[in-house]
Amino acid sequence: MATSVKNNFLNHALASNLQQALIRRKDSVQEQHHSKAQEPNKASSKPVVLVTNGEGIDSPGLTFLVEALLRDALLDVYVCAPQSDRSVCGHSVTTGETLAVCSAQVAGANAYEVSGTPADCVSLALSGALFCWSKPVLVISGLNRGATCGYDTLYSGAVAGAREAMICGVPSLCVSLNWEKNVSCESDLKDAVTVCLPLIHAAISDIQKGIFPKNCFLSIGIPSCPLTNKGVKVTRQSSNRASLNWQAVSTNRNPSAGHYMSNQQNLGIMLAKLGRDASAAAAARRINSNHKNMEIESIGVSGKLSSQQSIKKYFRMELIEKRQQNKEDDLDSRALEEGFVTVTPLCLYENGDMEIQSSVSRWLAIGLSDDQ
Repeated sequence: MATSVKNNFLNHALASNLQQALIRRKDSVQEQHHSKAQEPNKASSKPVVLVTNGEGIDSPGLTFLVEALLRDALLDVYVCAPQSDRSVCGHSVTTGETLAVCSAQVAGANAYEVSGTPADCVSLALSGALFCWSKPVLVISGLNRGATCGYDTLYSGAVAGAREAMICGVPSLCVSLNWEKNVSCESDLKDAVTVCLPLIHAAISDIQKGIFPKNCFLSIGIPSCPLTNKGVKVTRQSSNRASLNWQAVSTNRNPSAGHYMSNQQNLGIMLAKLGRDASAAAAARRINSNHKNMEIESIGVSGKLSSQQSIKKYFRMELIEKRQQNKEDDLDSRALEEGFVTVTPLCLYENGDMEIQSSVSRWLAIGLSDDQ
């Protein structure tokens, strides 16, 4: 894999640090092998790495990544991942509900599956409630199917896992393959792991040396043909986003919705019968009431509704990928489509963007002056 880094108007120190990390990636692996040979019995000296993802604990990308990280016995790898696919949950966290956590094994690594989001998984793992270590060297969210470019990072559960680690003060990476529907296959996931592994080892080495880029986490994008990539490019976040396409459906067109509601009503009746007489009477009053639900698929209803009628609507949302023409060659989406391995620094906020601060200051000054 060729290695080239362009500054692309990034912070000079950040780009310089990342460039040095990429150049030294082979040396760092050799140093770790040498260290392992000198201290073969000191398991506690291995760097601890926590792995999560957005697609769930059973996803092949997670398994392939953990297998690769364990292969050279250089790292202590632990996994805390969602029980099911939470790829598009954003940075949501679970409050007011109890999460179920079950022990598991992923490619030989100690793991927990959590009935929550990727952000839940990382927060819980770093709390000290699950694992014996106090803090990992690095958190990796991946390997995930589907590019995480542009504004899609706001919807991505995988990116949220890495972002949560940064919030908790732990360096992190999010690694994603530009998965193409009906084209990409499972072997591409294995190849993507092969491509990103040197970057991961370089990150771990420089974190231990204290020279890894700070105040950001890195989103690493692997092109759809990983082994024929054109090299590594530091990129900026584009403004690309998927289109949210909402479709109205009804119980006639979506029987599962009506079936679900029917099951819930039947379950309510069964539970009421098992309760006390008062509960049963209350359930009966609810069932026998004159309150009516109207299921509609249009966005509105003409005429007036009576006080005893309510509207119930069903909608289904689909994400439609929109390919935009990006003129700048240093944007993440364009570089990924052109076959580069993209490394995009992502921050929690842009305090350093003086142009934005200046524009807000001008707007505020004008707004206040108009009010006076």
